[in-house]
Amino acid sequence: MRLPTPALPLSDGHREVLEALAKSGVSSHRDVQRARALLLAGDGQANTRIGATLGVSPSTVRAWRERFAEDGLKEFGAVRPGRGRKPSIPSGKVEAIVHATLHEKPPGETHWSCRSMAKAQGVSSATVQRIWSARNIQPHRVKTFKLSNDKRFEEKLVDVVGLYLNPPEKAIVLSMDEKSQIQALDRTQASLPMKKGRAGTMTHDYKRHGTTTLFAALDVLTGTVIGECLPRHRHTKFLKFLRTIDREVPNGLQVHLILDNYSTHKHETVKTWLAKHPRFHLHFTPTSSSWLNLIERWFGKLTDKAIRRGIFHSVPELINAIETYLTLNNENPEPFIWTATAEQILTKVQRGRATLQTITS
Repeated sequence: MRLPTPALPLSDGHREVLEALAKSGVSSHRDVQRARALLLAGDGQANTRIGATLGVSPSTVRAWRERFAEDGLKEFGAVRPGRGRKPSIPSGKVEAIVHATLHEKPPGETHWSCRSMAKAQGVSSATVQRIWSARNIQPHRVKTFKLSNDKRFEEKLVDVVGLYLNPPEKAIVLSMDEKSQIQALDRTQASLPMKKGRAGTMTHDYKRHGTTTLFAALDVLTGTVIGECLPRHRHTKFLKFLRTIDREVPNGLQVHLILDNYSTHKHETVKTWLAKHPRFHLHFTPTSSSWLNLIERWFGKLTDKAIRRGIFHSVPELINAIETYLTLNNENPEPFIWTATAEQILTKVQRGRATLQTITS
């Protein structure tokens, strides 16, 4: 006569964890089933009855009990070597697909797609997609970048990041730049309204009605922006905007301007004006480092929210839209919070330069 299966010994801590797993809505189905089986075993139920209740075989319940008796909850969700579903694609084929993706190109094309890789390797496109997803490989995507060759890169980087992270007292830090050649574009036909099942539309072609240049300075601390639309991008217009900043910023504050290396910012007339206004201090970003200037983030928001989908029949209409967005921004400003230290940025840049060196050498 077979003796009844003894109850599985469960401590209060084990039971608490297993009960949470058994009720979980995010754990895998197998882990939930296993937790429920162990709880039932702890209540003294037989393997056959537990299997019938949960829809698994008694041998599976027996294996779960034995593993718990050996390891407890250690590596609870892990599958032991030799168990589980066997891979249908040999590891050599997986390695070949990954190597080809990273180091080769399809004939006559710039990059692989799931279908072209599947055809080249003799597998399904779904298999290629699973392999790429598991390794976070995305050959269909590309991002632009450029490492600065500025000889004073580190010095300028430390200077600008220092202003973001540790702004000086009794001073205002302004991230400043010009967004030039903003076009007043008018569509050739009226846009169709958005409705259920269809996005808003606009014609692909357009009429040009002129351009304007936006001079803007972002207060790094508050998120407010001093802005002015001017017809040209010249040193005389830059001087005009400097005078605007001088009027807008209270007299008791020093003015630290972060800006790029455009020639208008270094014109002799500008230098003469700055010499007469010693509270202004210019801090230049390294060349090819527009990402270091926070005003570029604000320009991106302006383009996305007020310009890209706009329809403007004249330059004054465009300027009015920009000024409206500027006013609304300053009524409820949201500053951009800089968090990266100069050391963290330099580490990434050095890593990028080392990679480029190995490619070009």
